[in-house]
Amino acid sequence: MKERLQKILARAGYGSRRSCEEFISAGRVRVNGRVASLGDSADPEVDKIQVDGRPIQASEPLVYVALYKPRGVISAVSSPDPRPTVRSLVDVTEQIYPVGRLDVDSEGLILLTNDGDLANRLTHPRYGHEKEYRVLVARRPDEEQLNTWRRGVVLEDGYRTQPVQLLVENPAGKGIWLRVTMREGRKRQIRETGTLLGLPVVKIIRVRIGSLRLGNLKPRQWRHLTPQEVKALRSEGKRPPVKKRTPRSPK
Repeated sequence: MKERLQKILARAGYGSRRSCEEFISAGRVRVNGRVASLGDSADPEVDKIQVDGRPIQASEPLVYVALYKPRGVISAVSSPDPRPTVRSLVDVTEQIYPVGRLDVDSEGLILLTNDGDLANRLTHPRYGHEKEYRVLVARRPDEEQLNTWRRGVVLEDGYRTQPVQLLVENPAGKGIWLRVTMREGRKRQIRETGTLLGLPVVKIIRVRIGSLRLGNLKPRQWRHLTPQEVKALRSEGKRPPVKKRTPRSPK
């Protein structure tokens, strides 16, 4: 039976559907020798499907790995950048991919898996799964700065961020640690928000993705998820999408 190509690739362990769409758009996928286009369908039982010239494999055993990504490591499987990638830190034979990203200067929890359906659910903005960070800022914020961050700010590109949960934790020299919990993750959103509010961000550590926690992992350490953790993530992945609020028209 024919299915969308990105769904087939995700099920075969090539990452989330969105990352598989990027493979297709980049011309890395062929079906029966022809370069595939976004929107194409195929039958994996009949058609010859290749990624980077290699036939896709039958579905591998599902693997779920939690990694503490250090600073200076790229959230990718491969990169032209000479710096190490998260995939290079995890010694498993299966083809696993990072779920979501952390910028190269940030650190903390990354989930890697070949469960494409779960990856799609956990990364798609419409499902609004929580991500929690410890954030060190260089200055002590006042209440106005904290409340503005909580309500949401307008970034330089005009995007208004959603409200976040923000708690003040421990002082650190002239700065202070904050705990930020959010349901979106635009590129460098925390750093840009801090800059706009006059609170330069010194360090970011992601400590939670949904129900999955960083725990006692140290930088570069990784572990397999427990069956209970996988079950909890799958339950979150089945939640209905978050409905966006429709602003009321002025009377």
